Amino acid sequence: MNKLFFGDNLDVLRRQVKDESVDLVYLDPPFNSNANYNVLFKEGAGIPSEAQAEAFRDTWSWGESAAIAFDDVMREGDDLALVLRAFRAWLGDNSMMAYLAMMAVRLIELHRALKPTGSLYLHCDSTASHYLKMLLDTIFGPRNYRNEIIWKRTTAHSDTKSGFSRVTDTIFFYAKSDKATWNTQYGEHSESYKASHYRHVDAQRRHYRHDNIIRSQSMGPRPNLVYEYNGFTPPHGWRVVREKLAEIDRANRIYWSRNGVPYLIRYLDEQKGEIVDNLWTDIFPVNSQARERLGYPTQKPLALLERILNASSNPGDIVLDPFCGCGTSVEAAERLNRKWIGIDVTHYAITLIERRLRKIENVQKFEVSGRPTDLAGARDLARRDKHQFQWWASWLLGAQTYESKKGADRGIDGNIYFANGPYGFGRIIVSVKGGEHLGPAMVRELSGVVQREEDANMGILVTLAEPTKAMLSDAAGAGFVERSAHGRLPRVQIVTVGDLLDGRYPAMPPLPPPAVTKIRTRAARDRDQLELLLPFDVDGLKIPSGAILDPRYLALVRRPGVLLRLGAQHSSEAYSDLPDYGLTQSFR
Repeated sequence: MNKLFFGDNLDVLRRQVKDESVDLVYLDPPFNSNANYNVLFKEGAGIPSEAQAEAFRDTWSWGESAAIAFDDVMREGDDLALVLRAFRAWLGDNSMMAYLAMMAVRLIELHRALKPTGSLYLHCDSTASHYLKMLLDTIFGPRNYRNEIIWKRTTAHSDTKSGFSRVTDTIFFYAKSDKATWNTQYGEHSESYKASHYRHVDAQRRHYRHDNIIRSQSMGPRPNLVYEYNGFTPPHGWRVVREKLAEIDRANRIYWSRNGVPYLIRYLDEQKGEIVDNLWTDIFPVNSQARERLGYPTQKPLALLERILNASSNPGDIVLDPFCGCGTSVEAAERLNRKWIGIDVTHYAITLIERRLRKIENVQKFEVSGRPTDLAGARDLARRDKHQFQWWASWLLGAQTYESKKGADRGIDGNIYFANGPYGFGRIIVSVKGGEHLGPAMVRELSGVVQREEDANMGILVTLAEPTKAMLSDAAGAGFVERSAHGRLPRVQIVTVGDLLDGRYPAMPPLPPPAVTKIRTRAARDRDQLELLLPFDVDGLKIPSGAILDPRYLALVRRPGVLLRLGAQHSSEAYSDLPDYGLTQSFR
């Protein structure tokens, strides 16, 4: 059952997830909490651009996808259609409306997938929580609303110019029916409670309190519990039968006060703790020092997901996360012996989760679906999302960094770095073309990029379609790498996706394969700067600002001799696996 899907979660839910097959849904959809609130309400001018899914940006905009989602709901003609139509009449065609339309159609599918014993937890912030609750009330019914959980996700910060600092997230909890699974959760007692209620300490340093073992007058008499024990007969009786009382006494758990009144000795470490309520302040965010930190911008702490899974599912149950991001819910499900389904639209996230899961000892077998394995799948991905196709094709070639699609197109989709002997570091520019119409201009463009980038040595053009003879001729005419420690290497080459799928690669210098061997790292880290490992000694290597780092190669580490210093803008672009390329000795 454990499956990781690369693709649009709406399509996956409709095609792959059966009715009433899931026990628990957790979703943390992008809600752009760092954006200006007014941006979500601004109507687009001219032809609206579609929301572009990218690993580190929450982008929603009104366009064809949102219009189709809205129409799907309207065709149902139920209360949800009424609510969504009212939203649109009020909000207009803006980013917020797109967000609500695309969430509504997905929530319908998630409700369908839940078993009668299932529950849904939707994680959001104050930007859209009030709208989302109306959608949830309409889909699940107000009677199946259980809680609005408030999680304190951070400490106070500087966003106080016009109001109080925003430090909380909201998690809406809905049940499919009154048969939903529920396991009461317990947390630690507060220090003040322990100090006031468990003041006594025994010889083994165990904290305890004196608790009642006789019935009070308000409880009324129980004739069968009124008996003499050790010369004492309580007027309203004991709280346990004689045999149980004798057992407690033999365990030295009865304390007799100076005036001869007995009390039960109750130890703190035997208590369940305080019942967890809907205000969660005891689970801390993933900070820069946390062992579980991946550097993913929306990463949630494992403890948060473990609490949710423990409360609303049991071992062996199926957990679904349709926006699984860096995979915290998937890891929590794996560690708690749940089955799971994870879906994400970004190839980077899928790669990240794969590496994260493989760090878990005795991880259960899982399947990755939706990643192209043949030309038909590659063409389908290129048709659906050209940017994800470019990232996937770069990944297939072995790219170590990817170019952000934000801003102007620089003609670079990925980069491969290599040790170039006495010449320092080498860089291969990767450019991907997913269209069916190719021409020599693409080769000339790549040649120009290689010439423009001062540290670039080579360029590789990855094409979905077969290149023309003129393209091959122009590539051959680009000559060879001028300074190479690896023999004669063509300066520009063309390789098709079909070649890569069949294991036929262009001529490249020796590159270390990615691995997941973990090396201990120092505890101290600079808050404002990340140091990321490359598969060779990287002193002096410069990575373009804004590059997104492949989780197969890079790690949040701090080791002399093999460090790459990057600005804080890369804090969302790293991964905590540390590849071992036979350089372990230089780390110690």
